[in-house]
Amino acid sequence: MNPRLIIDIKKLTHNAAFLADFCRGRGVSLAVVTKVFCADSVMVDALSYLPIDFFADSRLENIEAYPEGISQRTMLLRLPAPRMASEIVAKCDISLNSELATIELLAKAAEGLNKTHGIILMIDLGDLREGIYHTDAQKIMDTCRYILSQKSLKLEGLGTNLTCYGSVLPTSENLGRLCEIADIVQQELGVKLPIISGGNSSSLKLLAEGKMPVAINNLRLGESVVCGLETAYGEPFPGLVQDVVVLEADIIEIAKKPSLPEGETNINAFGEKMEYADHGHHTRAILAIGRQDTNHEGLRPLNPGVSIVGASSDHLIVDISDASTLAVGDSLRFGLSYGAILAGFTSKYVDREYVN
Repeated sequence: MNPRLIIDIKKLTHNAAFLADFCRGRGVSLAVVTKVFCADSVMVDALSYLPIDFFADSRLENIEAYPEGISQRTMLLRLPAPRMASEIVAKCDISLNSELATIELLAKAAEGLNKTHGIILMIDLGDLREGIYHTDAQKIMDTCRYILSQKSLKLEGLGTNLTCYGSVLPTSENLGRLCEIADIVQQELGVKLPIISGGNSSSLKLLAEGKMPVAINNLRLGESVVCGLETAYGEPFPGLVQDVVVLEADIIEIAKKPSLPEGETNINAFGEKMEYADHGHHTRAILAIGRQDTNHEGLRPLNPGVSIVGASSDHLIVDISDASTLAVGDSLRFGLSYGAILAGFTSKYVDREYVN
């Protein structure tokens, strides 16, 4: 039997509803990011009945898979590839952008499709991922002017991303800088920006502490919805549950073996030079799941007395010396990190089960 992601729909909707209420009470709209669960149709459908403003994803394929009839506006998170301009305009209400050349193509595509496409212009506040660098005022203004000059485009607002690449934490100072830029754009160009998007789940702690600049009125949240964590420090966020998704895999071998490999060693199948601790002989179980299915380093055994030893492409090896009696064919459960959830949903070899 394939490994299985066990998805608790009631816990999922609890987290999303809590965050929607939490954000709305502080004047912040919510974009639920669906990429971590690959826009699973059962999960998106369950979330679509909640007071969520946007569904957001980095992959156009995921947005195309959203159930028909949802009321939420759709947002493409990853900067558009120029050659995909027409498809993006056709499938997405809003896209995050930084390149003028791509925005020009989106304008032409929207005009040809007789649509108005929303643009959130991304500003890099120092995390060094996407966005026009915050000190390049001229480029920011010129890009905004172009968007405003196009009838087929709407300047929805400004946004930023933090912690994902450079690990830069959201602060009152750097998000305040985004608000300053928004003020300049609004004053000099005589417009009102509907959205000032202050990042992802790493901004929740700042919002909870009352330190979020008041002009920030949107967050894009994924990990907090599915993992129940704020991601500035990786801590559980009050009011959220952390076990929306767990992994279950079957034992396919149990044996007492040495803890050290026997013979001369070099690199493994992944090019890694491994080091092994000598714990003597112990009871090991092999499970029918491996690196092709998920990120084994992001698994946390939920069965008492079980610890992870390592993994190959197809097998997860665990130490069950201190566990209660187990047999081949039994299954073990694991909590998952964000990366393990992402990999599990992406793998076609991992099944999905839903509970309410």
